[in-house]
Amino acid sequence: MKNGYSINIRLSEDMMRKLIYISQAENRSPSNQFNFMLRNNIAYFERTKGKIPDAKLREIDLSEYADDNK
Repeated sequence: MKNGYSINIRLSEDMMRKLIYISQAENRSPSNQFNFMLRNNIAYFERTKGKIPDAKLREIDLSEYADDNK
């Protein structure tokens, strides 16, 4: 996985505590747990709605999320 992008998210205290709880139960860092859940959500989306076309993905501008812009 490329680690060149970041995104800030806002979580409620309850959601943050649950993320940490699950992370500890799964022996992952909160960041790795979040990535794990996101990969599963993407896989579910593609299973139920169809694969996201590579051409559409290439159209998305990632420049504002690149770590070198921070």
